[in-house]
Amino acid sequence: MASLVDYEDSDSETNEDCRIEPHHTGNNDHHTEDQLFIVNPSSSQSDLSGTQNSRSYLSSCVKRSHPNPIALRPYVSKRQRVSTSAPVQTEAEHTAGSHLLSEVSETIRPYLSRKQAGIQLPKRVQFELQAHQGPVNTLQWCPVDHHSHLLLSASMDRTFKLWDGVDSGRCMHTYSTQLGSIRDACWLPCGRRILSGSFDGTVALTDVETGKTVVKMENEFKVGCVTPRPCDPDVFLCGGFSSEVKAWDVRSGKVLRVYKAGIQQTLDILFLGEGKEFISSTDAVSRDSAELTLIAWDFDTTAKLSNQIFHERYTCPCLTSHPLENSFAAQTNGSYIALFSAQRPYRMNKRRRYEGHKVEGFAVHCGFSADGSVLVSGSSTGSVHLYDSHSSRMLKTLQAHEHACVCAALHPLLPGVMASCDWGGEIKIWK
Repeated sequence: MASLVDYEDSDSETNEDCRIEPHHTGNNDHHTEDQLFIVNPSSSQSDLSGTQNSRSYLSSCVKRSHPNPIALRPYVSKRQRVSTSAPVQTEAEHTAGSHLLSEVSETIRPYLSRKQAGIQLPKRVQFELQAHQGPVNTLQWCPVDHHSHLLLSASMDRTFKLWDGVDSGRCMHTYSTQLGSIRDACWLPCGRRILSGSFDGTVALTDVETGKTVVKMENEFKVGCVTPRPCDPDVFLCGGFSSEVKAWDVRSGKVLRVYKAGIQQTLDILFLGEGKEFISSTDAVSRDSAELTLIAWDFDTTAKLSNQIFHERYTCPCLTSHPLENSFAAQTNGSYIALFSAQRPYRMNKRRRYEGHKVEGFAVHCGFSADGSVLVSGSSTGSVHLYDSHSSRMLKTLQAHEHACVCAALHPLLPGVMASCDWGGEIKIWK
């Protein structure tokens, strides 16, 4: 008897209300191939009785030709098939997600009541993770000390994930809440929800433990950056491929304010202090002026406070606040990090410039350690660079990745622990 048709791999479309079954012609001497007939539930009773007789005959032929019965797989239409590119959450990940916030890491526990003493730099790789099927855009440790073993990663493969970045390096949960690439994601201060912005134009608020979308807000542009307001985490700002920055309230799911500037894209957004003011980084750079490269805004009035902050002709793909001082740092496409005052008129500190890494058009992140003594940056060359934030002296360079390292994040509690990621989808945990 000839081999049966593999219906699951067939590209032909068939009525979902029909079943396709093999039917033999009944003459073994002259016909060796199977034919197909369609059984429709709406057929008449006489037709169905004939069908049942054909089935009985087929069963007897199969038994005579093959002593071992052949298992037939049910037909699944193309509309019902699950895309092979969509991530599938394992049972272990689902179980782990249900109690993500119920346990405290034993490695973290001794450090909950003590402060970091002195500067300790990462030395070697503890975990090497093939984390995503696309570039990893950002990494962030959970802001709640008791759960700071959890590491958030967001990727162009349309997912963001939570990892046990301290004890096992295991993926705890995979979230697929949006249809486009996840360009940015961040924890809310409570550590129970995650805000994610996608190229499909949406911003989603996701419950960490259940994995369910609490609310999803749609924009008319690809979202490239999101950030919650420090004094009111239910309010956040988002920007992207648009001349506007929008302030949303997740409680109502409505836009509160719109901030307009003569630009094409917002690269990053940073709240200053408690959230009365914020800085937006844009793609506006001309040959003669850097006007609008960094813009300071009043959150309540939507007024521009200053657009003459950065006078060098480079865009700034990343902004980050100093945890203790009243200042912020800006990663620039000039392959250096500049430091600015967080108070008007937001002057640049010309004595401190952190150089040695490369940006070269990548959205390379930078960030401070919890005590503000170390500034870490990725590099388009795949390396990680650690600087003394006070002297701007380079402390250490790690040859971390083969692809461009776009983000590195120091752990808020554990000395010398750091996570880094690259454009090839890899994450490494250092200690």
